[in-house]
Amino acid sequence: MIGFGFHRSLLDWFGRTNHKIIGQLYFLFSVFRCSFGASLSWFIRLSLSRSRVTWSKSNAYHDFFNAVVTNHALMMIFFFIMPALIGFFGNWMLPVLLNASDLVFPRLNAFSFWILPLSFVFLYTAFNIGSGTGVGWTLYPPLSGLVGASDVNVDYLIFSLHLAGVRRILGRINFMVTLMSLRSVVQKINSMNLFVWRVIVTVFLLILSLPVLAGALTMLLFDRNFNTGFFNNNAGGDPVLFQHLFWFFGHPEVYILILPGFGLVSNSMLTLSGKKLNFGQLSMIFAMLSIGFLGCIVWSHHMFRVGLDLDSRAYFTAATMVIAVPTGVKIFSWLATFYGSYFKLSALFLWTAGFLFLFTLGGLTGITLRSSRLDLLLHDSYFVIGHFHFVLSLGAVFAVMVGFVMWYRLFSGVVLNGILSISQFFSLFIGVNLTFVPMHFMGLSGIPRRYSEYLDFFLFYHSIARLGSTISITRYVMFVFMVLESQFSFRLLLFLNRLGIERHRGNSPAQHSVKSQLVGYCSSGLSGRVVMINKVV
Repeated sequence: MIGFGFHRSLLDWFGRTNHKIIGQLYFLFSVFRCSFGASLSWFIRLSLSRSRVTWSKSNAYHDFFNAVVTNHALMMIFFFIMPALIGFFGNWMLPVLLNASDLVFPRLNAFSFWILPLSFVFLYTAFNIGSGTGVGWTLYPPLSGLVGASDVNVDYLIFSLHLAGVRRILGRINFMVTLMSLRSVVQKINSMNLFVWRVIVTVFLLILSLPVLAGALTMLLFDRNFNTGFFNNNAGGDPVLFQHLFWFFGHPEVYILILPGFGLVSNSMLTLSGKKLNFGQLSMIFAMLSIGFLGCIVWSHHMFRVGLDLDSRAYFTAATMVIAVPTGVKIFSWLATFYGSYFKLSALFLWTAGFLFLFTLGGLTGITLRSSRLDLLLHDSYFVIGHFHFVLSLGAVFAVMVGFVMWYRLFSGVVLNGILSISQFFSLFIGVNLTFVPMHFMGLSGIPRRYSEYLDFFLFYHSIARLGSTISITRYVMFVFMVLESQFSFRLLLFLNRLGIERHRGNSPAQHSVKSQLVGYCSSGLSGRVVMINKVV
């Protein structure tokens, strides 16, 4: 049995290449990194709960504050959301949903995971060198150049992001080859699980956009160490070029993070409604493909303040508005899947409904920011912080909890405590709304982000945000307690009354999902697949 049991030896945890063990390692790593990133966010809110800072007469506090803000963002994006959504759920569920025994390259899968701790070591080292990496998570030059950061901490940060990029490229290539070669011929493309479709689009977005970020970081590294002038005005370079390169990666990265969450929510709709397919399955597939395509051509709506010409501003405003159409198709398709179904107030229903509420609210504020005129006023304000936390951070976190609550019995063979699960939802839902709703009002009042001081007039808003952050931190402690309680209580699932993977797979399947695998063959052309493999594992 492949549960979350504590009976494993070190060889089981560190020496195996099975996709389920690798997925559980991703889960443990992401939970550990979430604690670090959440602690940094709590420090931000605590430090802003007073309008005057009296740590010392120097700028040490402000430098440390900027370093905390930078590392909080990088920690949550690259070391929590991505390992949880793609590393954990992708490794665990992709072979199961494809009826495959494992990924095509198991050792490459294990190698891509073990790059992740090394990448975190570089990030943590950069955080502790000198005054820290207080350059912002976007790494804009000249702030990230030698003028703004003369220590080697930014170099360590660049190495960390390079390693994280290599890990993601290796893992996604493994996923792509698995999808191309191990899908059974009896499984039609338009009837594949929507989580598999999300992984497909995520793979292509990542392979398309990540080399651009790698090139921008390499150019920045050369500017810092080899006296090149790619982003130096005095040497004939252009700092705005880095912003174009970064956001060509950065905006597809938003959909790289949230698309797997869409797949998890689609599966939860099936579990809750008892239906075999989502409403408008084909339209949801095309909506997701449209989101992936449009997400690659709207990057400059993050850069309306850099001096774009009027035609460019009009194009990026219109293209950003178009993204709302396929997103609305997905929202209404999910609601239509609910229609006519009977469901009770369970933890899975609450997490799914919470995701729909927070993502829709964040999307509405995004429609506000798509206007270049309004964005000139609200750019780099707390309104933007509230927007992308509702869409990306909270939407992705709630999607992780949707998948975890839905498939935990499949992962571990035991059932979570229902009261603890519901209590955890309400604590997080109340906490995040108290934290980020006041930020919209602060942004409309003109408070810029990343400022460690503010006027006394805004103390009330920051106090509410601090209270919400404190409540959210208790949710993390409750989550760890809930998982440990389920393991030690060992509540087995007695029966199933819903359609789902567990009905076909059973609870907590063995190390490999199938004992033999039948793969179709296409004999025409050079892209034919193996005729028939009876692979005993």
